[in-house]
Amino acid sequence: MRSQISVILDKGVEFNFNVGEAPPMPHDVARTWLDSQFTALDCEPLRASGKVLTADKVLRVTEAAGAALLGDEKWAAAYVQAVSAALAKPMIRIDVPAMAVTY
Repeated sequence: MRSQISVILDKGVEFNFNVGEAPPMPHDVARTWLDSQFTALDCEPLRASGKVLTADKVLRVTEAAGAALLGDEKWAAAYVQAVSAALAKPMIRIDVPAMAVTY
């Protein structure tokens, strides 16, 4: 089955990534990678309670990364593997302007 991640940023900028056939990143490694990026990119929780759901973390990391990091081949490869493993869905759409992650 083909897996894909689509990212929509502001001003109509869009990235489409195919999840490769390489062995998937383990779920715990993916969560750790997302946690480290959330911290490194100074992301803020979406919810006033401070609770950060995995989808919220993916959204905030994507927003903070922007076109610069998503365009970096090495960073984007790790991002795709981590998002795919963390959300475990074959088709993922991350729409930053709408602040939505859909499957």
